[in-house]
Amino acid sequence: MASLKFLGRVLVAWFAAWCMLLVLFGIFDWHHGELPWFVTLAWFVGLLIALGRGVTHLYRVRTIAGRIDAETLSNRQRRRVEVPYGADEAFDIVEAVIRELPNVQDITGGRGGLQLRALVRLLPGDLPRRRGMPQQGLDRNTKVSATITPSDGSSSVMFVCEPDSSAWMDWFNPDGGASLEHVETLVRAMTQRLTERRNRERADVRQTAMEKELTAAQLGLLQAQVEPHFLYNTLASAQELVRTDPARADRMLGHLIDYLRRSLPRTDGSLSTLGQELERSTAWLEIMKLRMGERLTVHTEVADEIAALPMPSMMLQTLVENAIKHGLEPKPGGGGVWIRGRVEGGLLSLTVADDGMGFRSEGSGTGIGLRNLRERLRLTYGATASFVIGNNFPNGVAATITLPAKGVSDHA
Repeated sequence: MASLKFLGRVLVAWFAAWCMLLVLFGIFDWHHGELPWFVTLAWFVGLLIALGRGVTHLYRVRTIAGRIDAETLSNRQRRRVEVPYGADEAFDIVEAVIRELPNVQDITGGRGGLQLRALVRLLPGDLPRRRGMPQQGLDRNTKVSATITPSDGSSSVMFVCEPDSSAWMDWFNPDGGASLEHVETLVRAMTQRLTERRNRERADVRQTAMEKELTAAQLGLLQAQVEPHFLYNTLASAQELVRTDPARADRMLGHLIDYLRRSLPRTDGSLSTLGQELERSTAWLEIMKLRMGERLTVHTEVADEIAALPMPSMMLQTLVENAIKHGLEPKPGGGGVWIRGRVEGGLLSLTVADDGMGFRSEGSGTGIGLRNLRERLRLTYGATASFVIGNNFPNGVAATITLPAKGVSDHA
């Protein structure tokens, strides 16, 4: 029924044009009010061509859409696509999709106006035609426009495809399904790109989750294991001090208990705080001071106001252990360790420096511990955190972790 109505509309339009010609020739008394034979012939040929193009239009519409109704038969097509991204990202996707249309030219528009326009030029042979039916001169190019409407965290894209001629021409000259084909192509391309993008995002999320789980497992193992050689040496030192200096032995065991208690794994996966990490490292350093004696001095410059700032656990401990083991223990006469923390520009900067052997010593602290630290920073903070290690002046090494410090005022 829709097909008959469509062809009937074409017939009505051409017969209306015939009637208009009769009226005009009658009013102006051209050829005594009668149509010349060549006008009648031209009208008849035009009607046949229009009917042939109408049949072609019906065939292509059924092939493209799989159905024939008022929506698919229209020469002017519009489709709305919901995009789960902001207007800027949606604009980039729409622009890429339009540029991939065959024979597309004259792409105009701007990001500020959130609108794109283009012209798809019809080349000879693009549309099927019946034998003997002329094609060029009646075929029309297709105008394509896309309007992006932003919403809360998402966007809506309206595609419009229509012939580049006045709407009244649609009654006389169907476009052969060109607008329908182009708008369906745009919708399919948009859907494919959005699906690919969502799949990539899901894959990235899964990969990141796996990396976080792996890093958390490594951290849990690290926290659950106290280095045997450190534990044995500390207990041996305490045993010897029990006989020679009981008060000092008692302090050493107290620091060891405090360190072990603060080294228990965090089962909830939450961040620690700067204060908690400083207490853990201080307990470890106090043990090392009791073992190394005057060879080790510790300087701490961390304001109480920033002690509650969140940070990943064991990072400060890793830097402190590197400073002692690779910098000060091998150095004759020992040296000092400095721990400095400050907030500036919304960032927490935490530095551990020593005046030890520096990078000249074997095992300069660039092994698995610091690789694990860098990876944890990347997984937790992305590009907003950084880790830098370099020479300290005049001797030793300085390592600095920089983290976001949201909601905290700057402290010098």
